[in-house]
Amino acid sequence: RRVHGESLDALPRKRNYDLLTKMNVAQAVRDYILRIINDVSGMKVMIFDKETAGIVSMVLSQSDILEKDVFLTELLDAENRERMMHLKAIVFVRPTQDNIRLLKLELHKPNYGEYHLFFSNIIKPDAVAELAKADENEVVREVQEFFADYYAIVPSLFSLNVNTLPPASIRDLSTQDTERIVDGICSCLLSLKKRPSIRFQKTNSGVVEHIGKLVLNRMEKEKELFHQARRTDTPPLLLLLDRREDPVTPLLCQWTYQAMVHEFLGINNHRVSLRDAPNVKPDMKELVLAAHQDEFFDINLYTNFGDLGIRVKDLVDEYQNKHKSHQNIESIADMQRFVEAYPEFRKLAGNVSKHVTVMGELSRLIAEGSLMEVSQLEQELACSEAHSEAVKQIHEMLDRPQVKLVNKLRLVMLYALRYEEKGHSELSAFQDKLRLYGADQFALRSISDLIEYAGAQRRGGDLFSNKNFLSAFKKSMQRELVGVSNVYTQHKPLLDSILDQLSKGRLKDSAFPFLDASSPKDKAQDVIIFIVGGATYEESFFVDQFNKTNAGMRVILGGSTIHNSASFLGSIKAALGVADVL
Repeated sequence: RRVHGESLDALPRKRNYDLLTKMNVAQAVRDYILRIINDVSGMKVMIFDKETAGIVSMVLSQSDILEKDVFLTELLDAENRERMMHLKAIVFVRPTQDNIRLLKLELHKPNYGEYHLFFSNIIKPDAVAELAKADENEVVREVQEFFADYYAIVPSLFSLNVNTLPPASIRDLSTQDTERIVDGICSCLLSLKKRPSIRFQKTNSGVVEHIGKLVLNRMEKEKELFHQARRTDTPPLLLLLDRREDPVTPLLCQWTYQAMVHEFLGINNHRVSLRDAPNVKPDMKELVLAAHQDEFFDINLYTNFGDLGIRVKDLVDEYQNKHKSHQNIESIADMQRFVEAYPEFRKLAGNVSKHVTVMGELSRLIAEGSLMEVSQLEQELACSEAHSEAVKQIHEMLDRPQVKLVNKLRLVMLYALRYEEKGHSELSAFQDKLRLYGADQFALRSISDLIEYAGAQRRGGDLFSNKNFLSAFKKSMQRELVGVSNVYTQHKPLLDSILDQLSKGRLKDSAFPFLDASSPKDKAQDVIIFIVGGATYEESFFVDQFNKTNAGMRVILGGSTIHNSASFLGSIKAALGVADVL
C-alpha cells in the first residue's frame, strides 16, 4: 500500500517544511493548520488531543474551522463517538505514546471512512510501524508531520503551557517537562525554517545549558530537516535564558492592556473568565481576547490603561455621533451604563462592549485594592536604592486595610530581593506586621521560598542596578477620562538590557556562551529567545518595542509558560515541593 507514493510500512511520513513564513509564529501555525484542512477535500471531522485543540484555538476560531467543510471537531480520547463512515477524519495530535495507543485503538475499530494523520512534531519510526500494523482496515490515507507544537499568542510570542520552573540542579530536572520544552523549541525552529547557533545564559544551575545541548543534539539527529532551513549570510540565533535570573519582572503589577488582564484576571489560551466579577451580564462571563479575531485588542495589546480608556471612549463617542445620542460620557462607569441602555450597541459593537466590560472590572479591582499606590511602591523597590524611604513606605502600605494580603506579600518579597544582603534588614519587622494582619506561616514562608529559589546566591548575575533617581512613576500624567490614570512604569526587565547588548554585538561570551564550536562573527538578524521557566507579557512588550526600533533584527520570544505574579509564586512553591497556599 502506498501513501504519497511511499510504502506505509517503510516511510509513510511526509515532512511539511515548504511553507513560506516570516519570523511570525502565529502565521506559521495558522498556515500549517489551514494547509491540513484544505489538503483533505469533502466533508470531514477534525480530531485533536487536548494540547493540539488549544494550539489550534490560538490561531483559528471554531467558525473559521467550520467554514472549511469541517462537520464537527472531536477529542481523540472522547468515548462513545458516533460511527460516521461517510466522513473523512483529519487527526492532528502530538506524537506521544498515549496518542499512539489511542490511535491504534481507533484504527482497530474505525469510526470514519478514511484517516489523514497529522502530527505536530517528529514521530518516531517505531510509532509509525505500530500504526501501520494497527491499520488492518486500510483506512489511513496519509501520515504527515506539521511542526506546530507550540501555542502562538501573537506573531512574536509563544508559550508551551509548561508551568514549572527550572530546578536548582540538572539532576532534579523533570524528564517529561524537559522533553516538552525541547520538542516545543525544535518545532518552533522548524516552523520558521531556522537552524540557529545556540547561546545560553550561564547560571549556577546549568539547566539552560543542558536544555541547549539537548536542542543541539536534536538538530544533529534530524539533520535532514534542519538542513532545509533557509540559508542566510548570518545564521539565526537561539538564546536560552533562565527565569531565575530575573524574579522581579513576574512579581510586578502591569499597566499595558494584555499584561493587565493577565495579572488581574488571568488569560488562558486567549480566554478570560469574569465569573466572579459582580454586575457582569451572563454573556460576558467568559470572554475571548485574541488578537487574530479582535482588531481592537490587536491594536491595543500594549496600550497603557489611561490611553486605553480614551480609545474605548472614542469608539463609544463615534457610535453616539452616528446615532444622534447626546448622553454625557465621562468615565468607565458612564460607558457601562451606556452599553446597558443601548442593546443594539451591544450587538453592533460586540468587541467594544466586551472591552468596556473588561475595563470596568479592571477599574473596580484597581480602585478597591489601591493597586495604583501598590504599583508605585513596587516600581520604586524594583528600580531605586533608597532603604530608609522604602522601609517607611512599606510599613505604611502594610497598614492599609484595603490592600490585599497577597499584594502586601509581594511588596515584602521585592524588598527581600533588593535588600537581601543589607546588614540592617527590616524583613523580620515586616513579617511580624504581616502576621498581625492575617498571614499564616505558609504565607510567610513564601518570602523565604522566593529567596531560596531566586535569591542572590542562586542567581548568576547582578539583577539590580542601584541607581538613585526620582521615580518617573510619580509624575504619571492624569488624563481627561475620569477614573483612569495614564501610568508609565520605569521598570525594565533584564531582557531589555540583554536585547540592547545583543543588538550592539556586546553580549559577553563569558556570560552567554555559544554551544557551537565556532561562534558567528556578525550579529544575528533573526533571534529566537526562550525563557526556561516562563516569560511575561511585560517582556513581550519590550520585544515588540525592540522589533519596531531595530529594523535590522527580528526577535521572537518564547517561554515555558506566560506568568503573572500568582502563577510565578505558585511555580516556586511547586519547584520547592511546598503546597500552594496563596
